[in-house]
Amino acid sequence: MKEWNKKFYQSKQWRNCRKSYLITQNYICERCGEIAKIVHHKTYLTPENITDPSITLAHDNLEALCQPCHNTETFGNPKAQRYAFDAAGNMTRPPDPTAAP
Repeated sequence: MKEWNKKFYQSKQWRNCRKSYLITQNYICERCGEIAKIVHHKTYLTPENITDPSITLAHDNLEALCQPCHNTETFGNPKAQRYAFDAAGNMTRPPDPTAAP
């Protein structure tokens, strides 16, 4: 989460919108049919549009996605990870999916 969008993503309005959208989609990923956990903005949020509810809270700008589909959309790689854990359960930097084995 970026500093400029923290307030929005922590707002009650977003939490309610996110939940209602997932319910309308039956928690199903709109791309692959797996379980959706993420509500993605089709028009990416920016500091310029973060206060525009027709972009931030409109169901027609949202898409229910599973984690792999969201990773593909956001990072261009379905295996991209934001974090990983070592054998002891400590958070570590995830492996680079583009690195040679």
